[in-house]
Amino acid sequence: MWLVLAFMSAAFLGIYDSLKKKALKDNAVIPILFLNTLFSSLIFLPFIVLSATGDMPADSIFHVGSGGWEMHKYIVLKSLIVLSSWILGYFGMKHLPLTIVGPINATRPVMVLVGALLVFGERLNGWQWMGVLLAVASFLLLSRSGKKEGIDFKHDHWIYMIVGAAALGAISGLYDKYLMASASDGGVGLDRMMVQSWYNIYQCVLMGIMLLLLWWPKHNQTTPFHWDWAIIGVSLFLSTADFMYFYSLSLPSAMISIVSMIRRGSVVVSFLFGALFFHEKNLRAKAIDLALVLLGMVFLYIGSR
Repeated sequence: MWLVLAFMSAAFLGIYDSLKKKALKDNAVIPILFLNTLFSSLIFLPFIVLSATGDMPADSIFHVGSGGWEMHKYIVLKSLIVLSSWILGYFGMKHLPLTIVGPINATRPVMVLVGALLVFGERLNGWQWMGVLLAVASFLLLSRSGKKEGIDFKHDHWIYMIVGAAALGAISGLYDKYLMASASDGGVGLDRMMVQSWYNIYQCVLMGIMLLLLWWPKHNQTTPFHWDWAIIGVSLFLSTADFMYFYSLSLPSAMISIVSMIRRGSVVVSFLFGALFFHEKNLRAKAIDLALVLLGMVFLYIGSR
C-alpha cells in the first residue's frame, strides 16, 4: 500500500511542478508563494476544526491530532525548512527550464545519503556509491546541456538556488521520518495529519509577514503580479501529493529511502510537461542526463534494500 501511495504522490508532484512553472511565468514570486500556502491552509483548516470539535472520527485518515507547544515547536521548524526550500526553488524555477530543474531535484535521495555519510558517519555500500557517482555524472552532463542554453552552472545563481532548495528538501525528508517515528524508535511520534495541516498554516503566516514587509512596499518596482488559475492547481496537487506522502510514511513497513526515491520519480512527469507544453530545448541531451539520474535511483534502491 505504501508503495502505491508513493507512486501516486510522485505523479501528483510532477504535475505540481509543471503548474508551478506555468504560474511563475512573468509573474511575481512572493505573492504566488503566499497564495499557495494560503490555499493549502484553507484545504486543511476544515479538518483541524472538525477534529477539534469532535465531528471528525478519531479513526479517520483525515483526523488531525492535537498537542501543545512541545509538539508544535517541531512543526514550526519543519515550516521554516520547507519554506526556505520553496523560496529558493520558486525563484530558481522561474528563471530556469523545467527540464533542467527536474533532474537537479531528482538528486535529493543522493543528498540524503551523502548527508548521512558526512553528518552521521554512515557507510555506503557499493550499490549506493554507484548511485552517487551516476548522480554526479548526470549533474556534470546536465551542466553541459545547460551551456547550450546560456546557463553556466558554475556562475548562475539560479542554479545555486535550485541546488540549495534540493538540499533543504532532502533535510526536510529526513526530518519527516524523525517527526513521525515513534518515541521507541528515536522519533517524536507526531500525527501525520497534524504535521501536514499545521505546517501549511505556519508557512502561510510566515509568507504573509514576508509579503507585507518585503514585497508590498516595493511591488510597483518589481515584476507585477497577475492571477493565473494554475496557482490553485499548485496548491491542490501539492496538498494531495503530500497527503499521500505522509500517509505512506505513517504505515509501519514504509521505508523513507524508498519513498524518497519513488517520489523523485516525479521528474519524469515534469520533464514530459517541459517537452510537450513548454517546448523546451536540447531534449535529447537532457533525456540522457535524466536517464542517468533514474539509473542512479535504481542503484540506490538496490543498495538500500
